[in-house]
Amino acid sequence: MATASSSLSSKNRRSGMMAALMGLGMLGMGFAAVPLYEVFCRVTGYAGTTQRVGEAEAATVKSTTRVMSIRFDSNVNSALPWSFKPEQAVDHVTVGARDMAIFLATNNSDKPVMGTATFNVTPLLAGQYFNKIQCFCFSEQLLEPGQTVRMPVLYYVDPAILDDPETKDIKEITLSYTFYRAADDQAVDAAKGDS
Repeated sequence: MATASSSLSSKNRRSGMMAALMGLGMLGMGFAAVPLYEVFCRVTGYAGTTQRVGEAEAATVKSTTRVMSIRFDSNVNSALPWSFKPEQAVDHVTVGARDMAIFLATNNSDKPVMGTATFNVTPLLAGQYFNKIQCFCFSEQLLEPGQTVRMPVLYYVDPAILDDPETKDIKEITLSYTFYRAADDQAVDAAKGDS
């Protein structure tokens, strides 16, 4: 009888350990999901996520003769006391050629405010071919009270967009930005108060 009881107890411990390991594994996957999703979006252009490339890689791209319209969209979250808009609403670019868009941001408050931008491209399938070389969206932006800044975006559309059966007929891409108040904005306010 003792053997059957110890065998049952051993099976229960093993089952409990397996359940605990599965629970820890699921918890770990929960924490890894966001970074893995971000990597997936950047690699595939999923959900209109643009690509980020360096100067050296961009310098190797050959331009084509195909011209495409790039439309610029700007939005500001209501918690951020800024105005934000493109200098030019639409640009006509040669696929493969570098181009620059300028956005204007103004802090309309009487305090320093830090903002951060999110972005996407539509149509969503074009995200994997829209390459940013330099962008204000790569870092948080601090604007002093009443300050207006010009924010450049250096980009190109990868000529591979013309070889993809699903994207070859795209004639217009919209690059959209939304600025939000940065999470560490309170730390900026505190630091400015100490000085």
